[in-house]
Amino acid sequence: MGNFRIATFNVNSVRSRLPVLERWLKNNRVDCLCLQETKVEDGSFPTPFFEDLGYHVVFSGEKSYNGVAVASTVPPDEYGFGLDDGEEPSGRTRIAWCRFGDLRVANAYVPQGKSIDHPDYPMKLRFFKRMEAFLRSLGVPKERLVLVGDLNVAPTDIDVTHPENKRDHVCFHEEVREAFRSLCSTGLVDVFRKHRPGEGEFSFWDYRVKGALERNIGWRIDHILATALLADVSIDSYSDREPRSWEKPSDHTAVVAEFKI
Repeated sequence: MGNFRIATFNVNSVRSRLPVLERWLKNNRVDCLCLQETKVEDGSFPTPFFEDLGYHVVFSGEKSYNGVAVASTVPPDEYGFGLDDGEEPSGRTRIAWCRFGDLRVANAYVPQGKSIDHPDYPMKLRFFKRMEAFLRSLGVPKERLVLVGDLNVAPTDIDVTHPENKRDHVCFHEEVREAFRSLCSTGLVDVFRKHRPGEGEFSFWDYRVKGALERNIGWRIDHILATALLADVSIDSYSDREPRSWEKPSDHTAVVAEFKI
């Protein structure tokens, strides 16, 4: 079958990030690119940009907020959006799924939560629980499935700079880290950590922190998780810091994994 390369990238407005994406994809051809926070209504999504680069693209978005997209070198056999569990919000602009033969890809943008005393925080924790049920409906842990995206959680102390100062942060509070562990307990392996177990490995460097990238003050909140069937045949996974240093970057960067399938 060959190798399968997948990347996740919170672009923080896809139309603003087209120069970055074009430059990155020129030298980093992937089979599947999952985007979050596209911030564009479907009628204005830059479909021709991806088609000109040889990608099929499916997407669900809204103006100035949320939005997910999956670009792939072959069209998916099936795809859909949302958690399809009858709850509101439906998550249509926060989760996309595709099937390529017997390979399933889920692309998620988990709510950030704002603060631990904000109503959005329990909604975030609930989103994780809803996602567990959703992934089981897709066949976790028995199927070949990879979940990627901005999950808005740094799961361990080495996934954030100065963890001692972040205990009450919505992306590092013990409750949200437990939600991540519970999600993984469905049968998902942290593919990135399988290959990159060391410190200083991040995917997000805050615009508001002066010299964040240069000083490597960051967070690992963008993830690639896979069922054991895929994780066992993973070759590598890494965070590509370079796009974060380019002109007009996203505050996130691309995280990549490669599988021999």
